[in-house]
Amino acid sequence: MNKNYILVFISLLLFSCSNDEVNTPKPRGYFRITLPKSEYQNFVSSCPFTFEVSKNSVFTKHHSNNNCWFNIVYPKLNATIHISYNPVNSNLKTLTEDSRSLVYKHTSKAQYINEKLFNKKESKVYGILYEIGGNAASNCQFFLTDSSHHFIRGALYFSNTPNIDSLAPVLDYIKTDIIKLIESTHWK
Repeated sequence: MNKNYILVFISLLLFSCSNDEVNTPKPRGYFRITLPKSEYQNFVSSCPFTFEVSKNSVFTKHHSNNNCWFNIVYPKLNATIHISYNPVNSNLKTLTEDSRSLVYKHTSKAQYINEKLFNKKESKVYGILYEIGGNAASNCQFFLTDSSHHFIRGALYFSNTPNIDSLAPVLDYIKTDIIKLIESTHWK
């Protein structure tokens, strides 16, 4: 009987010593996101500007009465770029400062805020793209102006809890579309 206990004990020792990976916790993972190919089309409207937008997005009307306030929605990516247009009537400083203050309201959650200047003298399109790092509610905002008549402001928001680790590929994808929008903007 004693031999049976020893045999069981030795067999338990031999079979219990297995690969250490089984007992180590796995790192947190995220679902793979398949991003569509980037293709662009012209935005056509009665607004005093044009630009190119992703064919993977749709337009929805903003709840304001202003026809040039609208949303560029990415339904498959749970993201929306809110676009607003205001004419410049000796209020450019106020418009740019309001845009800047809306960006810097995210400093409590932001790890950094980078500003990228856009200066297209030939088409009179000037602006700033704000990249907001970290788990801020909006990771990308911008404004464009011609300094005398037109002012466009945009802000990207996701329809889920901010988590920069899981949103990074989608954010990079949409940021490329925003840069394309900025670089293709023309005033009518």
